[in-house]
Amino acid sequence: MTRSLRSAAVLGILALGGCDSLDVGDLNNPGLDELEQSPSRVGVNTAATGLLIGLRVGIAEPNGWIPLLAALGREGFNLNTTSDPRYIAEMFVGPLDPGSGAFGANFWGARYANIRNTVVVLNAVENVVEFTDEEKDGIRGFAKTIQALELLRVIVTRDDNGAVIDVDRPPTGEPGAIATKAEVYARIIALLDEGNTHLQNAGGEFSFGLGLGFSGFDAPPTFARVNRALRARVAVYRDDFAGALTALAQSFIDPGQPLSVGVYHGYGTGSGDLANNIVQGAAQVRANPDLLTAAQLRANGQPDLRVTSKIVTGDPFTGIAGTASITSDKHFTIYPSNTSPVPIIRNEELILLRAEANLGLGNVTQALVDINLIRTNAGGLPAYSGSTAPAAVLDELLYNKRYSLLWEGGHSWIDYRHYGKLTSLPRMVSTGKFFTKMPFPTNECLVRTPQPATGCVPENGI
Repeated sequence: MTRSLRSAAVLGILALGGCDSLDVGDLNNPGLDELEQSPSRVGVNTAATGLLIGLRVGIAEPNGWIPLLAALGREGFNLNTTSDPRYIAEMFVGPLDPGSGAFGANFWGARYANIRNTVVVLNAVENVVEFTDEEKDGIRGFAKTIQALELLRVIVTRDDNGAVIDVDRPPTGEPGAIATKAEVYARIIALLDEGNTHLQNAGGEFSFGLGLGFSGFDAPPTFARVNRALRARVAVYRDDFAGALTALAQSFIDPGQPLSVGVYHGYGTGSGDLANNIVQGAAQVRANPDLLTAAQLRANGQPDLRVTSKIVTGDPFTGIAGTASITSDKHFTIYPSNTSPVPIIRNEELILLRAEANLGLGNVTQALVDINLIRTNAGGLPAYSGSTAPAAVLDELLYNKRYSLLWEGGHSWIDYRHYGKLTSLPRMVSTGKFFTKMPFPTNECLVRTPQPATGCVPENGI
């Protein structure tokens, strides 16, 4: 984490003003200095709630997490190349540029700013005598879970380039070393497991509010199930399929509940709040037309219900960047207004993660039970009748993850990269490239001597 993040570290706390859906204390207090030097009960509770504000920063923006990672995974894209040609020139052709902080080197500063917020909260709670032991464990468990999720966002974008995990150090001092991918995942797992232990000892209520996006998961016992859901996602990413099944059994997975059950980023339009800016009809944000042509068919001959319920045909638009161009007349309907919530993790993903874990363990029959549950309920498709060879079932699983988690968080890019199948996705432009990782921002590289051997040069793709 660079020395430049001290001013950004309080981002989530200061952004609380005007957020109608979150119950917070005095928004003028605490400042970062007060939290570090003389924290109070009100201040720490406010800062804990503020971690959710920091968590949603840069997610639902035209150049944010969803559109840019969706572009890398060929789900959708922003074709507003008049505003910035990098939407196509960099994200589809490349190279991904370390100096392009809002594009090829995005998703670093805001993520570490909120990680710094978690460090401040964790340090501050130890010095507030007004908290009970259970309340302290609730704050610890929550903050460590958020820190783990933010680190996960960093490493899924940087992959083999690694990331910084030594974050509890003076922000004006020397930056923490770049840890390897394996070390980063080990730290994420440790944070989630430690967080879960804290949550088991946290009693029945948090001392702070979590907001509407966490309805039903806003107390330590239920939030612990969110922690385990994230732990399952991480385990699958690490091919720890047995560990994934263990975590899933402790999560909120439930085939008998709506697939939409889960936790969400909340958005609002009040003064000082953050709106969802990738709503239906927003600028030139479009879906990939290939999603319709590649969709499997229902019994009535119509495409997969996940296409017809999430995408509509509208006016065509062409984005042009140099010799590269993309045209689409497909519009997402997933977020109908600028207050629409964005999923963090939900039941549908958990069922597919269980299928993925069982498939990874060779339990093909059990994997197909969950795949078919999603096919029939979410897609309106008949049960899978193809080959039961593991490779064929993996392709079917990836198809279902792509369509079920469409436009929610870059899942196609992450999943197809995981299995070495990125080049099976549509290239979109003849000179297009697929990228397996993003570089570090140039400013992160400049504060390091020597600079990391990888991560500080343009990513050229395949």
